[in-house]
Amino acid sequence: MPSVKTELLAALAASLETLLPGAGSQAALESPKVAAHGDFASTAAMQLAKPLKSNPRQVAEQLRSLLLAQAAFVQWVQDIDIAGPGFINLRLRPEAKQQVVREILQATTHFGKQAPNSQRVLVEFVSANPTGPLHVGHGRQAALGDAICNLLHTQGWDVYREFYYNDAGVQINTLATSTQLRARGMRPGDAGWPTDPEDPASKAFYNGDYIADIAEDFKAGKTVVSDDRQFTASGDIEDLDNIRAFAVAYLRREQDLDLKAFSLHFDNYYLESSLYSSGRVAATVEKLQAAGKTYEQDGALWLRSTDYGDDKDRVMQKRDGSYTYFVPDVAYHIAKWERGFSKVVNIQGTDHHGTIARVRAGLQAAGVGIPQGYPDYVLHTMVRVVRGGEEVKISKRAGSYVTLRDLIEWTSADAVRFFLLSRKPDTEYTFDVDLAVAKNNDNPVYYVQYAHARICSVLVAWGGDSAQLARADLGPLTSPQAQALMLLLAKYPDMLRAAAQDFAPHDVTFYLRELAACYHSYYDAERILVDEEPVRLARLALVAATAQVLHNGLAVLGVSAPRKM
Repeated sequence: MPSVKTELLAALAASLETLLPGAGSQAALESPKVAAHGDFASTAAMQLAKPLKSNPRQVAEQLRSLLLAQAAFVQWVQDIDIAGPGFINLRLRPEAKQQVVREILQATTHFGKQAPNSQRVLVEFVSANPTGPLHVGHGRQAALGDAICNLLHTQGWDVYREFYYNDAGVQINTLATSTQLRARGMRPGDAGWPTDPEDPASKAFYNGDYIADIAEDFKAGKTVVSDDRQFTASGDIEDLDNIRAFAVAYLRREQDLDLKAFSLHFDNYYLESSLYSSGRVAATVEKLQAAGKTYEQDGALWLRSTDYGDDKDRVMQKRDGSYTYFVPDVAYHIAKWERGFSKVVNIQGTDHHGTIARVRAGLQAAGVGIPQGYPDYVLHTMVRVVRGGEEVKISKRAGSYVTLRDLIEWTSADAVRFFLLSRKPDTEYTFDVDLAVAKNNDNPVYYVQYAHARICSVLVAWGGDSAQLARADLGPLTSPQAQALMLLLAKYPDMLRAAAQDFAPHDVTFYLRELAACYHSYYDAERILVDEEPVRLARLALVAATAQVLHNGLAVLGVSAPRKM
């Protein structure tokens, strides 16, 4: 039916052009909120009333007459009603709704996808510093980033996944020192372990058991291999630089294991240190100074970020000569632009909200041709984990937080992905471990996967050739439940398009839950494996198409579609 809608939109545009030249671009068909009002609705008559200097209902009557003369409306539309101040409601013929079944069975995994658009997009996500295992917040970001990449891919984008991490600075030094202390045999709480509450640095020392594991492997002279590096420990506990490099490599490997447990891959790992070693940070500062967008005050170098909408100017370089953290961010995004990525999406925690204005200000001030609003941001909140009715805050491995791997081991990668995507990114979310392992309809991922498996069991019981379904006469699909299911299947491409545009994978979870519920209602209303072959084949074609869309939607989320449960 997406092709039917395309034909109807073209006919509507032509009719609008007849009424008012140039109005064809306003052609749009919406789904009425109340099913009884019809299958599609148009507000075009009310939009044209003012420029035509006419009553909206009169315009609607004129438009109705024009539409009834269009071949597409003659073929696919059963009735056109005018309601209220000028709403035009369309009721489709059964065969129009049935078209979607053929389209799905023909397109299979490509249903809902758009052709390649020859445009590249870089999505940066997770981007965790290598100072510990990935926590549940990183998990939410991983699920969001991967699903957004998949959504953009369905709309024809050439998607590039990138992981950026800070491999230098205070946090990495703290990691190295924490590891060195453990290598010397010290433990948190021992005399000599930094505990002074007045010393901010001491608060940042890493106390998890994984630090002791790093220290032991370092002393043993082990070699660690991650996706982007390999390093062999010297075993010399006085060599802090060697400890630092080994600890970073070790934790990069740990993070790789977390990501592999989540079936997630990246095209590139970008190191913050490379921005300094390559001279990009220095070059960015020079660009900003040459553009006259900086000034010196109180011994520091400032960016005139208020010229670009920021609430105050920002320090770029402190008195001690070090740069504030948004400066390498600006250099990094200039590098993204120069690498040919005209569209960039950053998935980050809400704690990064304050950096958006200053990064965008720096990019505009640099004068390198980057458009306003670059890059796009998707900000997410943290996640609470509840198990046995109580909040879980501590991991044996990490010491102070629940890790992504903990959550996967307690439930499953499918459950973690689906659950973490089931709410808007900027809303608080509580992950209920007990619900995630429940095998009942209250568990949303189980409910959707069970619908797919249920259809597969019906198709196995039938045992026929799927090619028969592609040729089946769909005429028997006239019941209200069948028509409702077909209408919902037809909404899948538009849902995907909107979800990709809004960076909203939660819309996919909502749709899949609605589709599963619609299928279960249909299954309860009509027996599928009836004796009458034409009816049996038509109903099998419908449920096979439903299974395909469930499969496609779950794939966008990175969730499996089991054939048995």
